[in-house]
Amino acid sequence: MRAAIILSALAAVGMFALIGRASVEGSFGAEGSILFALAWGKVTLADLYVGFALFSGWVVFREKHLGRALAFVVLVLTLGNAFTAIYVLVALLRSRGSWARFWLGHRSEPQQGRDQHDVG
Repeated sequence: MRAAIILSALAAVGMFALIGRASVEGSFGAEGSILFALAWGKVTLADLYVGFALFSGWVVFREKHLGRALAFVVLVLTLGNAFTAIYVLVALLRSRGSWARFWLGHRSEPQQGRDQHDVG
């Protein structure tokens, strides 16, 4: 888990550094229009948003409160993988070493009023 924590922290720092550099050096409008005009640019953006959708589905699944989950989805769609790295880092830290808690979030905890051995 330590390696995942380090990797997600480095990913967050790296993504924010890249975004900062691109904001200073480039023009999102001008360069974005070039990207949209290229076939592989369209594929890259489609791939990016499929990844956002899959990640967002995991966030909605693991979060206990829908409003909080939807706020995180908005952050994913606006900040991209810079935010996904932060979300993963926080989820890893809050999991306290449990991979089940990391992947399942609140669903990894026994539900009150139900026997832990009940199925369905």
